[in-house]
Amino acid sequence: MPVPIVNPAVEALRSLPAPGAYLCGLTWDGTYLWHSDQQAGRVYALDPDDGTVLHTVACPGVRADLTFHGGRLWQIGERPKRFLVLDPRTGEVVERRAIRPSNGRICGAEARPEGIWVCLRRPAVVQLRSAGSVDVLKEFPVAGNPSGLTEVDGVVYYTDFEDVVVRGYDVATGEQVFSEPATGSPTGLTYDGRYLWYCDFPGRALRAIAPLDRGARP
Repeated sequence: MPVPIVNPAVEALRSLPAPGAYLCGLTWDGTYLWHSDQQAGRVYALDPDDGTVLHTVACPGVRADLTFHGGRLWQIGERPKRFLVLDPRTGEVVERRAIRPSNGRICGAEARPEGIWVCLRRPAVVQLRSAGSVDVLKEFPVAGNPSGLTEVDGVVYYTDFEDVVVRGYDVATGEQVFSEPATGSPTGLTYDGRYLWYCDFPGRALRAIAPLDRGARP
């Protein structure tokens, strides 16, 4: 991974401490923020009010982002990368879902009713995949080098670790509609119904920013 960049001029709306040192995935289950750390090989359930660690499960295969779907944690992990479907109570890997073609490009994921949105690097693309077969349903190119990803109100947002920015693309048109600098080199990304939360890798923290106000668009 490239050397993290710190941008102290950007102020987040909220910040929470992260429990580890190698921040990867981030997702929201409707109650808690779940965060995965590659170095620790752990996934943590965090109190969204103060960042307190409420529950921890082991996951030695952590490599990138994670999402919550069907009552399970779906962690991108192992080599080649695949979805590790975890029981959030015990951390047991109840299933491994292949992500084809098998390679290391996939980095971000977020489950939505229409499927699982993912982003891949080099070349950078956003895809909508079936939650069942994990087949590609839709794909469009994007800028930079994506890391974490989420979707809100028809906009797919992703973090760019190298460019230190959060970008958003309209899924209907494939056009970029959002760009905001990050506090520090960002990785995992999710949405809690109000804020976009991302992992600030060098700052060892979770930062919150506001998503695009769709009602304010012309």
